[in-house]
Amino acid sequence: MHYPIDVILVTVPWYIAYSLSLRNVEEMTQERGISVDHSTIHRWVLKLIHLFAKRFCQHKRPVVRNGRMDETYIKIKGEWKYLCCAVNTAGDTIDYLLTSKRNKAAALRFFRRAIQNNGAPGKANIDKSEVYCQ
Repeated sequence: MHYPIDVILVTVPWYIAYSLSLRNVEEMTQERGISVDHSTIHRWVLKLIHLFAKRFCQHKRPVVRNGRMDETYIKIKGEWKYLCCAVNTAGDTIDYLLTSKRNKAAALRFFRRAIQNNGAPGKANIDKSEVYCQ
């Protein structure tokens, strides 16, 4: 962290906000006359990601009042996992949860986190799954 804070505050959001590789961010800084290695940028990202995520959440626009929740099973590295997504009426993902089991505790944890981060929706459509109707 011996680089000027201005350099760090520019390069880390480039990597977080845009789908750029670390080498792309390294090239962008070199074009601006700053020599920073991609591994240094990666260390900055690992150290500061939680701070930037907190700031981004503070300035996030509120979600629309209505939405729906979808769930499915997906296979990750040979194991079946349960993916739960909250989607607004525009089709944008509001929040998601990936768990190994489908149960009431996971559903409640998902809803609480989604409401805490995005506000309570006026109406949420779900399927008639027993997990949500208990």
